[in-house]
Amino acid sequence: MSSGRDEKPQDRKKVLLRLWGYLYHQKWWMLLAVALTVTSNLLALLGPYLSGKAIDAIGLTAGGTDFPSVYLYCGLMVAFYVISAVFSYALSVLMLHITQRIVFQIRSQVFQRLTVLPVKFFDAHQTGDVVSRISYDIDTLSASLSNDLLQIAASIITVSGSFIMMVKISPILVLVFVVTIPLAVLFTRYMAKRVRPLFRQRSATLGELNGFVEEIISGQKTTKAYHREAVMLSRFDQRNDAAVDAYYKADYYGTLTGPSMTLINNLSLAMVSVFGAILFLFGRVSIGNLSSFVLYSRRFSGPINEIANIINELQSAMAAAERVFRLIDEPAEPDDRSDAVSVDHVRGDVRMTHVQFGYDPQKTIIHDLSFHAPPGGLIAIVGPTGAGKTTLINLLMRFYDPQSGEITLDDRNILGITRKSLRLSYAMVLQDTWLFTGTIFENLAYGKKGATLEEVQRAAKAAHIHRYIMSLPQGYDTVLDENGMNISQGQKQLLTIARAMLLDAKMLILDEATSNVDTRTEIQIQAAMRELMKDKTCFVIAHRLSTIQNADNILVIRDGDIVEQGSHRQLMDLGGFYASLYKSQYQ
Repeated sequence: MSSGRDEKPQDRKKVLLRLWGYLYHQKWWMLLAVALTVTSNLLALLGPYLSGKAIDAIGLTAGGTDFPSVYLYCGLMVAFYVISAVFSYALSVLMLHITQRIVFQIRSQVFQRLTVLPVKFFDAHQTGDVVSRISYDIDTLSASLSNDLLQIAASIITVSGSFIMMVKISPILVLVFVVTIPLAVLFTRYMAKRVRPLFRQRSATLGELNGFVEEIISGQKTTKAYHREAVMLSRFDQRNDAAVDAYYKADYYGTLTGPSMTLINNLSLAMVSVFGAILFLFGRVSIGNLSSFVLYSRRFSGPINEIANIINELQSAMAAAERVFRLIDEPAEPDDRSDAVSVDHVRGDVRMTHVQFGYDPQKTIIHDLSFHAPPGGLIAIVGPTGAGKTTLINLLMRFYDPQSGEITLDDRNILGITRKSLRLSYAMVLQDTWLFTGTIFENLAYGKKGATLEEVQRAAKAAHIHRYIMSLPQGYDTVLDENGMNISQGQKQLLTIARAMLLDAKMLILDEATSNVDTRTEIQIQAAMRELMKDKTCFVIAHRLSTIQNADNILVIRDGDIVEQGSHRQLMDLGGFYASLYKSQYQ
């Protein structure tokens, strides 16, 4: 399994540009959001100015208060603050709307990408890590877009407006920020560079933890059967400790930014107060303007402090965005060749000629494999674990392509056949059953569009599962739980076999398909399938050799090569590797 820590970090500018692209697609809503942000913050910025005017109207001597002006400025200040609050609420609702539209688009793109990724991607990545990117990483990005983006936009306007008002009130006092602003900027940049890799590692570690949890949950029965709960708990604790440590380091260094910025801002406020008092004593500034300047300085430094406080959230969002975009950028399954054709009427003549293949190009699994499966033939594939039986099926279905050699279907190289038409020519039943949440009818009719109830029942009867289905309270309308958890493993296997029987395919692949049913039922199913699938080419991978004695041709694979092939009687008379395998099951 790949590790998120091994993946090369993406360029931050490219990530930001991609996020900007999503925002640009919502440009009209974003323009409205900008208008609300500007209006709300400008109205709020008038508050300190009106407050200073009201203070100056009160005066410093008894009886010198201009009450009409005080009432006017105070009334305007309250009105502006109320209107600003209303606009801020509308802006928050609008940003939630924009964010959800963007998240919907990103999540759709991620899922669409998953549907076109090659099988080798899922062989190399943990399911839990992929799910973590779809759920946790996208949710983290959503929270940042709806909250942090809004705060940054408001902060920019507040800082700019406050600076302009401070310059208008007292250009001399503004010189205080010549020292504090560069100090704050340099410190923030330093912390951002330090924190960003930590948040990237945090997201990757969480993905690994989710992948491990998914594996443990799916193998819970095995864990209990072998009494390995303590061992698995210990392994979980190790990964959990790694995740907690990654979280701690990221949050620890991230939270250092806020208090440090608060210290810098408090220093600037103290300097403003001291120098402002000196200017007031010399008559260079009024008490109202000094009050307004102090309020504006707070508004000026406050957003800078807020931006510093959300640096860790932004870094977390960037790390999440990197993982999501990396998944979206994963190369899809290669397109069909320009000269590839779609095959509709397949005879089922399959041939492999000198095929060589390895999942890792440096490590060959299939060395020099050749065989011929005539139309309507039953081809059995046997051999020890790891011999290459399932790999052979992967090559037939073009889940992988061989490094050398040729695979043909009806005398046509399968590289010149579209993947869709090639795979639709096969019906497949795997050892690992897959059923989805839905009715039994929907599960059986999954692969055949427009299948009727009569067709589904006919397939179920052939698979010897019809009687069990009819014994259920709602028959074929019975809803299966996730992955069919409310029925036995053998019944799930029979349902998947019935689903394969329903397809109008000229070729059938059974990869240990009857491993979860008893021997008697297996023999009945084999007989039923032979009757139902006359004139169809069948490939059967089986460990129980008694079930393939009637095969037209048995391929005995060992270490990636066909060491023997022939009928059951021929191979037994040969007295070779197949005969030893067969005898070992009955002695």
